[in-house]
Amino acid sequence: MIDDVFCKIIHGEIKSETVYKDDDFWVIHDINPQAPVHLLIIPAKHFTSLEDFMEGNNNGLLGKALVIAHKVAHDVGIAEKGYRLILNEGEYGGKLVPHLHIHLLGGKKLGPKIVG
Repeated sequence: MIDDVFCKIIHGEIKSETVYKDDDFWVIHDINPQAPVHLLIIPAKHFTSLEDFMEGNNNGLLGKALVIAHKVAHDVGIAEKGYRLILNEGEYGGKLVPHLHIHLLGGKKLGPKIVG
């Protein structure tokens, strides 16, 4: 079993504030929010990177992740004014947890900058 924090959450070893879950994805609150709403869309199956989706028959899950992001944005009330999706990939992309995940941020005007 992979031993990253998101796998531990999915396997019930660490508690999280879950907003949505199904057989393929969990959506949880980020523990270090960068916006009033900062959620993480996490595949239930461990994928280290986008490259992992290219193996087997997993590429349909990426589309599903975006559909879930849209649904959850509506559910938490940020869809009308807008939100941002961020996927950090690799060391230079700023990925901190070796489990693919998408950040969903909103609840305030985020502005055009995404890097400092």
